[in-house]
Order: sequence, then structure tokens, then C-alpha cells
Amino acid sequence: MTAVPEDNTKRRVVLVVGSGRSGTSTMVGALSTLGLHVPQPEVAADDTNPKGFGEPQWVVDFHAELLQRCHVQVSDARPSAWFEAGKLAGFEPSRERLHVWLEEQLTTGGPELVVKDPRLAWFIGLWRSAALRCEADPAYVTMLRPPAEVVGSKQKYYAGQGAHAAGEVQRTAAWINMMLHTERATRGATRTFVRYADLLDDWTIPLFDIGRRFDLTAVQEANANDVRAVHAFIDPGLRRVTATWDDLEVPPRLRDLAQDTWDQLDLLAAPDGDTTAVHDRLDALRADYTAMYAEAEAIAHSTTLAARREGLATLPAPVNAVVKRGADRVPHTLRAMVPPGARQRLRKAVGRAR
Repeated sequence: MTAVPEDNTKRRVVLVVGSGRSGTSTMVGALSTLGLHVPQPEVAADDTNPKGFGEPQWVVDFHAELLQRCHVQVSDARPSAWFEAGKLAGFEPSRERLHVWLEEQLTTGGPELVVKDPRLAWFIGLWRSAALRCEADPAYVTMLRPPAEVVGSKQKYYAGQGAHAAGEVQRTAAWINMMLHTERATRGATRTFVRYADLLDDWTIPLFDIGRRFDLTAVQEANANDVRAVHAFIDPGLRRVTATWDDLEVPPRLRDLAQDTWDQLDLLAAPDGDTTAVHDRLDALRADYTAMYAEAEAIAHSTTLAARREGLATLPAPVNAVVKRGADRVPHTLRAMVPPGARQRLRKAVGRAR
């Protein structure tokens, strides 16, 4: 790997964002091979990603903690989840923790870092703030892979994991939500979009373009040994899932919205494709998705209420009784101070009509 002289190299933090299973690990591995530093230790490789994830363990743990705090999932389909996660960008203790960690990495690991985690897109504002505090320039790489392939890959490798295993419909909705909001959050910043297929076909074109766009010394000064090492690392066989919409059971309306989103995002990867016209169309698609999701929530409201009641019913009888009768122990004068709308929501939460 080429040694990067710290004294002549400006600080850069390259953030690989967007949906998982889109070639993000391959991108990080290639940039790392060319000389960018991946903070250590990394998440261990496994059968789902045999060449490694390229994800710093500290970053994964930090993001997992933040997502738990704001009650957001890694692949959350709710448009409102962005607001909930975004509120943490202004939480000073979290800002300071990330700033201290990032400063240490830039000081000890080198002035050019690459950071990737599928949770990172939820906290782009937090990372931008930390990078600027460290006097580093943030830049963003968004990997693009057709949504049917992404969903098919997640179904193949993640469908059996844990109690929150999601189906094809939810994963498609989550892909739309993630990609539309990631694009909006990085708009106006130093960024690039790379098709996974292009990276596998001839990595030199997108990688050296990134080096030029982001002014990365490690990439621009890569030697023949570095290039050979990346050739050995990138394996076109890594694209093990090539699903199409015919392979998935997704409602036509959601499928069409996902396809329209992909068509517009794909334009961003073309030379000079990051245009106002594409931005406007993506904004319209984001509004369409938000409206569709609100409609689905309204239709499924009875299911939500039933699940909430079922959850209360599974509590031990004494606990259930305490939950339902707890308000009765509050003096009337204090209950009267609670706004009527809030009282109504509280009654609904505990299954009381009034």
C-alpha cells in the first residue's frame, strides 16, 4: 500500500452511504487497498460477506446505540424515522463522542479515512459536524444497485436472522426510503454515485474518478502494486444475486415507485448527471412515497391497535391491571392539567375508551 505523507495531505473523511447489499463493502475494500485508512478493529467477515464488511466495530456499536435510543431500525421504511434519527444530530454528548473518536482516527490512522456502516445514512448530519470539527472535508459515495437485486440479496442472506426478519414488501419500501432520503441528505455536498455493476466491470474508472473528485492523495498516487492488489481484491463473482421484479412478490404500485426511484438515481451516476432536473424528480418521488406510506398506515390502523391490545393482554394480570388503572390513582386536579388530546392518546394506549 502506498504510504501517505501526513504533512502534505489534507484531511478527508470518505463516507460510504446508502442501502446495504449494494456493493458498499467492495467499495471500501478497494479504497482501503489503495491506501485510505479503515479504523480498526473491523467487523469480522462471515459467509454473507466473505471478503469482509469494511465496517469499524466502534462505528457499528455507536450507531446501534443511537438507533436504539431513537427507536429506528437499520432498514426502517417509515419516512418519519429520518426526523427521529435526525434529532440526535443536535445532541451534544453524541456529537462530542464522535468528534473525539474521529480526531483520534485522523491523528493515528492517517489523514484520509473511509468509513462505512449501513446505519451511517441515518446520521449524516452528525458525521458532517464531526468531520468539520476535526478540520476534515467530508465526502460521500453512494453505491447503486437495482432494488430487486438488493431485496433479493437481503432475502437470501438475512431473511432467517432474528425476530425482526422482514419480507420482500418491507425491504422494498425500506430501500426506497433509505435511498431517497440519503440522496437528499447529501445534496449540495461533495459526493458521487457509483453503480455496483460498473465497479465490478472495471473498477479503475469509478475509483480514479473518486480520487480526482475528492482530491484523495492515496488514490491519485497509487502505484502498480496497489492497482494489482485491487484487481486481486475485486471479484465479479461477488455479485451472487441477480434477481428481477419477476422473482419478488411486491405490489405493483410499490414496485413501480421503486423502479422510478432507481431510474432517477441511475442518472446521477452518469457524467454530469447530478442535475436540478433529477433532484426535482427525486423530490416528487419522495413526496409520493411519503403519501403512500401514510395511506398504508391509515389502512393498517386496526392491525396496529390489535397488536397493541395483544401486547397488553400478554402482560401478567396484575401488571395489566396496574397499566389500565394507573391513571385512576392520579388526583383529578392533576389529570385535568393534561391537555384533552394528550389524555385521549394516553387512554388509547392503555385500551380505555374514556
